[in-house]
Amino acid sequence: MLSGKVACGEYNIPVVDFKLLVNGTADQRSQAIRDLGRACEDWGFFMVINHGVHEALKEAVMKAFIEVLSFPEEETAEYLEAASMDPIQIGTGYYSATDEAQHLRHYLKMFVHPEFHCPAKPKKLRDVAAKFATQTRHLMQQLAMAISESLGLHDSRIPQALNIDSSIQMLAQNHYPAYTGTEGVATALPPHTDPGIFALIFQNGVDGLQVQHNGQWILATPVPGAFFVLAGDQLEIVTNERYRAVIHRAVIGHEQARTSVISMLAPCPDAVIEPV
Repeated sequence: MLSGKVACGEYNIPVVDFKLLVNGTADQRSQAIRDLGRACEDWGFFMVINHGVHEALKEAVMKAFIEVLSFPEEETAEYLEAASMDPIQIGTGYYSATDEAQHLRHYLKMFVHPEFHCPAKPKKLRDVAAKFATQTRHLMQQLAMAISESLGLHDSRIPQALNIDSSIQMLAQNHYPAYTGTEGVATALPPHTDPGIFALIFQNGVDGLQVQHNGQWILATPVPGAFFVLAGDQLEIVTNERYRAVIHRAVIGHEQARTSVISMLAPCPDAVIEPV
């Protein structure tokens, strides 16, 4: 059984065993909670294993999202014209390194909680996205409870402060084409932190997520089946900056296109975000 950290070059990316976190013995839970706290404090980033979200469901969600992005523009026009807070959005990011703008990201975003929104096609997307949203929301809620405990608080303190049962959840897919420029790699998504509490990420087997740790960029290579978990801005605020939002970016190279799926949890819009 994996535990503790996984080597990634000269660095060890923290790993949290979700099964032990929720169903372990008292000693196992205490250790898992300590591992979680250290991961959040030292990295703002970790991998979670044994989380219960089946690989078949993850693959089905990614496949259905890819199908949406493959539709002709006339079939997705209403989503291409969407504003930043519209419930369903399809778009492209640009990077202007020269006089010509180059496509480096094609994305789909959909808000799934407290109200569920989904493109009408393909029909299979609604069912698999709803299941994936429910399971990953539960996972993130459980992580929020454990983070409360890691800070010496009651497990409900942070979830209540964020009104997490009424939280906003968004699913997204980012598709990064293979890079064809003269450099070995290119930045497809510039350095940033995520709004919200957490973001869960899995990818299509092509690495490209980099996180900043101790001033260095670390390429994150996942344990098979794991989710990457990134701490967001609101988690940093509510923990009084003890658990920092991780700075990260996406890079792409020559070999293959990269696709990632994200489940992101943000506080209820009515919540007052302040240190607990």
